[in-house]
Amino acid sequence: VIEKFDYVFAENGTVQYKNGQLVSKQAIQDHLGEELLQDLINFCLNYMALLKLPKKRGTFIEFRNGMLNISPIGRSCTPEERIEFSELDKKERIREKFVAALQREFAGKGLRFSRGGMISFDVFPEGWDKRYCLNVLDDERFETIHFFGNETTPGGNDYEIYDDPRTVGHSVQSPQETVQRCREIFFPERANEC
Repeated sequence: VIEKFDYVFAENGTVQYKNGQLVSKQAIQDHLGEELLQDLINFCLNYMALLKLPKKRGTFIEFRNGMLNISPIGRSCTPEERIEFSELDKKERIREKFVAALQREFAGKGLRFSRGGMISFDVFPEGWDKRYCLNVLDDERFETIHFFGNETTPGGNDYEIYDDPRTVGHSVQSPQETVQRCREIFFPERANEC
């Protein structure tokens, strides 16, 4: 994929490719420091150990370059368990309460939290949301930057870039809808192709 596009931004834009070549990669541990990072991880593990859920699976904390992805059920859950947790989360606000506890515990520590998908949320340094890539793109002076995302409401991991005045934000719910919207916007003569 990275060879097919002029720019590719992964992990909230903290991993950047230009013309197929890696040009920049930020590491959360370098930015936060080991002490804060371990305090954060330990708090999350302790919090999740006390949660009573119908099911828990593995990979509760996924360590990425630019963020931690926290999943109370665990990222190893099956698709059916994912749906079950999502429905429970809508009723009991499990992730919302978890984030509120983190915000209290780590107030003033330069951390941000955003909902990600059906079973998790992301933790990252302030300024490392998906707008991070716009700093690079600002230098290129593009006339229009389109962004497509599914978590575009406040608290979602796409909200900040979706709502940023430097972008034209599009809320989509599936890869198929993204393809269709791209055809309509960029190739209107081919919009009805399958």
